Amino acid sequence: MEIYKGSPKDMTGRLPKEVRVYQMLDKLGIDYYRVDHEATDTMEACVGIDRILEIYICKNLFLCNRQKTEFYLLMMPGDKVFKTKELSGQIGSARLSFAGPEDMEKYLDITPGSVSVLGLMNDTENRVRLLIDEDVLTSEYFGCHPCINTSSLKIATKDLIEKILPAMHHEMTVVHLEGDK
Repeated sequence: MEIYKGSPKDMTGRLPKEVRVYQMLDKLGIDYYRVDHEATDTMEACVGIDRILEIYICKNLFLCNRQKTEFYLLMMPGDKVFKTKELSGQIGSARLSFAGPEDMEKYLDITPGSVSVLGLMNDTENRVRLLIDEDVLTSEYFGCHPCINTSSLKIATKDLIEKILPAMHHEMTVVHLEGDK
């Protein structure tokens, strides 16, 4: 795998949702690094990518309440274990579960295995609440997919907070997850 700075020079074969991510990042003047790779759909598959980009790819979970009236995107370190009870009390939502693929597609234009904070650019009605584990914010960089799991990006955490989230018209809620490592 080779590291590239910025967007691909040739967008041939790239999905429109991936191209939109690069266009947004470039328009905002965000510096980022990219690695193209085979499809990954588990955190274990991201280990080699982590090493190449010298970051930890975030675990991104798309959650909802039982009634499917509230949706959440949780960013957390990939090595933490997620426990719904630990999060439910902090956000005032009992009975959290994983949202289905149809909701991922509807709100974030993302499919399972490609969940990314950058998908919030497609949530123009702000139906999805962003939750970020405080440990993610302590890292200088974070890793995520550009809405497709055949590439991974390294982006400065500061750029996410100060430029990307405001441009996507989303705020974050910081949560504290013990999550046995």
